Amino acid sequence: MKIKKGDTVEVISGKDAGTRGRVLVVDRPRERLVIEGVNMIKRHTRPNPQKNVKGGIVQREAPVHVSNVMVVSPDSGQRSRIGIRILDDGRKVRVAKVDGAILDR
Repeated sequence: MKIKKGDTVEVISGKDAGTRGRVLVVDRPRERLVIEGVNMIKRHTRPNPQKNVKGGIVQREAPVHVSNVMVVSPDSGQRSRIGIRILDDGRKVRVAKVDGAILDR
């Protein structure tokens, strides 16, 4: 999986298609991502005074499969596939295929 935590991605299929957000959690074994503001679900929680949790309906993000998102290039703002390039100093960096922008900081 070439997507990392902190990348900006765009959802390309499903109910949230076209939505952009930052990756919060990467679950590599299940190939899923939690993206900020995408795939919101309502969770009914019971109050727990010991953990200082109020009861009620809480909205939170649910995981999305990695095949349903594409990385957004930081330079052009277009969604892109990801390639890998080796720099002159020997570092391997991720590169956006659409414009060659380096994704790794």
